[in-house]
Amino acid sequence: MNMAIDEAILTARIEGRVADTLRFFSWKPSAVSIGKFQKVENEVQLENCKQRGVDVVRRITGGGTVYHDAEDEITYSLVASTEDLRAGDIADVYERIYAGLTRALSILGVTADFNEGNERACPNLTVKGRKISGSAQCHRRGVVLQHGTILANVNLEKMFTYLRVPWADSCMQVVSVAKRRITSLYDELGRKPSRAELVGALRKGFAQALGVEIVSGELTSHERELAEKLCEQKYVTMNWNLHGRAVSDVQPPKPTLE
Repeated sequence: MNMAIDEAILTARIEGRVADTLRFFSWKPSAVSIGKFQKVENEVQLENCKQRGVDVVRRITGGGTVYHDAEDEITYSLVASTEDLRAGDIADVYERIYAGLTRALSILGVTADFNEGNERACPNLTVKGRKISGSAQCHRRGVVLQHGTILANVNLEKMFTYLRVPWADSCMQVVSVAKRRITSLYDELGRKPSRAELVGALRKGFAQALGVEIVSGELTSHERELAEKLCEQKYVTMNWNLHGRAVSDVQPPKPTLE
């Protein structure tokens, strides 16, 4: 449903039905999301996920595989027109959005650096060389969806119980490498910020960096109805999640008078 909601907001924004939208959410139960073009069998320990009740879902964005812990991270999604972001290309979009994330972490007391990424990795934020936030994008008709995570805390042993790393002989081999490459707010601050504190900082950081006023709101009935359709017809199906094949004619709900 989380991925269905993001796509529904993207569609509604393209249709001009809603304003640019910033959303914060968590995953319950914990889940693994994979990039649109990835092969599940290469990226995910499916049997471990099944045994421990961890969901697996394919995103419409690119990027790599991510473990979303129900308690230790917050996920954001931003849907906006590239014109509103005053972005000339994809690199500009990443830079504008990551400015909001960088500002939010600064408010919390963490100095992070924006990394532009390369052919093998999407742009991300690091603290002293260790990754604390990653993201992925989808562009359609002048509108961008970027979603990503902020690690409030991280349990690497748990994470790599669910993620497959082809070069590694064991989970602990991966963990020893990951400890040098991944960090969290708990690692940097010595405490785990509450969800309310983290959302507040992110909201303030985006508002300052983008020069906008952020107004609280809810999904429209149109977005909710489309999200339910997308969830049922796409995001819960094995055809999509395992093979990347989806029903291509999921139609938006018919317009109603509201």
